[in-house]
Amino acid sequence: MTSIISLSVVTNALELGLIYGLIALALFLSYSILNIADLSTDGCFTLGCAVGAQVTIMGHPILGLFAAMAAGVCSGLIMSSLQTRLGVEPILSGIIVNTGLYTVNLGVMGFSSNLAIFKKDTVFTLCRELFGTTWYKLILAAIIVLIVCLILAWFLGTRLGLSIRATGDNEDMVRASSINPGFTITVGLCISGAMTALSGCLIGQYQKSCDINMGTGMVTIALASLIIGETLLGKRSIPRRILGAIVGSCVYRFVIAIALRMHVPAEAMKLVSAVIVAVAIAAPYLKERVTLQRQKIANASSDK
Repeated sequence: MTSIISLSVVTNALELGLIYGLIALALFLSYSILNIADLSTDGCFTLGCAVGAQVTIMGHPILGLFAAMAAGVCSGLIMSSLQTRLGVEPILSGIIVNTGLYTVNLGVMGFSSNLAIFKKDTVFTLCRELFGTTWYKLILAAIIVLIVCLILAWFLGTRLGLSIRATGDNEDMVRASSINPGFTITVGLCISGAMTALSGCLIGQYQKSCDINMGTGMVTIALASLIIGETLLGKRSIPRRILGAIVGSCVYRFVIAIALRMHVPAEAMKLVSAVIVAVAIAAPYLKERVTLQRQKIANASSDK
């Protein structure tokens, strides 16, 4: 067991879990808060990676983070415009944007399926000497995620944030309260796109490469992370749910890391991911069923 779980495995799982946790936060805002299934997540993730990689190649890795977020905002703006101005259903608008982003991402990458940023400084290499420890990647990822979590928790407590939360609960009530639901949906999806693109940019600089297909399945993985977090920490408050999204992402990556250490073939990793997602989604239902069965057994015992 010690050969499977080592310090390097835990460290790598935490690093990737924190970075991918930003996508879980994005899905938390779009799916859990706004009640919108954003299927453009896969393309937006790759968009952030591609934009960040190109800016990093130009020698501006920090600027690449902000450029990626700006690209993510544009993706969210298009997604929301299809819904609020053209009346396209959220699922269909997500599919349309995701399909269109494939060509956009290829264009950003110079119409190449791969983009390497080796021998270039990234935000991680810049922090190597600053922190003076081998854990510089984990520290930087933790700082960025902490800042995003604090800003998101603060924002959802503001008047605009409360309006976004109310839009997801009851859009008709929000409209009756003289609040424009189209505006709140637009803001929410733009912020969600920015977090998704930021995650993609960080992964690109972390791996020093970008691939056109690297975003495939991200929305499913993020949903699994979100559900794992809600199962472990519950949904009692916004800060707890935000923390749960990050914890769920780390747990997911830890399970994947263990599977790799157990020499699971690379061809079978998609199946492993599918099983994890299925278990995560089914866990709340199974937990409820177990609780119900225990109550039935307790009631039957008391009747005797």
